[in-house]
Amino acid sequence: MVCWVIVIALAIVALLRIVAWDIFEPFAILNALTAFVYLPAWVVLVVAAVGRRVFLAGAALLVVLAQIAFLYPELSAAQPVPGWAATAPSLRLLDANVYQGNPSMAGYAGEIAAVRPQLVTMEEASPVDVAQLARAGALADLPYRIEIKRYDAGAFFIASHYPLSGANVVYYSAGLPLIVETMVELPSGPQPLWVVHAIAPLPVSFSEWKGELALVDRRLRSRGAGGLLVVGDFNSTWGNRGFRDILAAGLSDGAAARGRAFDMTWSQTKPIVPPLVRIDHVLTGAGLAVTQIRTGNGPGSDHRDLIATVAFHRAPPRRA
Repeated sequence: MVCWVIVIALAIVALLRIVAWDIFEPFAILNALTAFVYLPAWVVLVVAAVGRRVFLAGAALLVVLAQIAFLYPELSAAQPVPGWAATAPSLRLLDANVYQGNPSMAGYAGEIAAVRPQLVTMEEASPVDVAQLARAGALADLPYRIEIKRYDAGAFFIASHYPLSGANVVYYSAGLPLIVETMVELPSGPQPLWVVHAIAPLPVSFSEWKGELALVDRRLRSRGAGGLLVVGDFNSTWGNRGFRDILAAGLSDGAAARGRAFDMTWSQTKPIVPPLVRIDHVLTGAGLAVTQIRTGNGPGSDHRDLIATVAFHRAPPRRA
């Protein structure tokens, strides 16, 4: 009986993923956990097969096949690094949601010193956090900065070794900033950069979460994704329709492309349980490629941070 309850419940989740993708809030959360939420069906499949319970095994198999189908696009995105990247100019970046309740930036100062990024992008970094990094000397080689000074989850901080020109802040509504658009003036040419921080579907607003992802998608399609570097906390995964729409606008997910689809970033504050979702992303348009990417410790944050190297095949267009 328990096995049937598990299979039926997961079959409902899978069915709604097919016919009503992310329309209902609880199922959108489960969709974000696609890599793990269906695992009980695998156990039921084995138990049913050993016990020769044909109908139960068949039902469990359908759920397992659904999970495989849902995960296939992300897993199949893995590919070799483009040949041109070996000789192309590149940039090392560190992106982090530092968490607005983080009492100390000492850990991030240490990471910056160890990684030596040429570009640092931070979400939820308040003026107090930025001041701590500056006092620690972590920003000495990153003299060009953009700071959205807030003391809530809407704070942004960008620090670069190369000049930054222009800063456009995009809001979904009158609430928190969603995107900071700027240009990094690299030796190889101007590089458009978007830093994104979408709100979480819980506990704030499910409809606003969907609206923010849709706005990112619309702006991408209006501008065109070519030559664009997009980083940040999207609070969504490949299991969420809004994020998949963003990718479909012409962006490549750096972690998936490098075969690191299961390098999860959130949450690292749950006792015993490791991070189970990858909601922080480095995305690239045509003409760019992530050549290396990994997660960092995210000291004091509920997110692990992202450390990536991005190669540039050509000078990108001068548009933010």
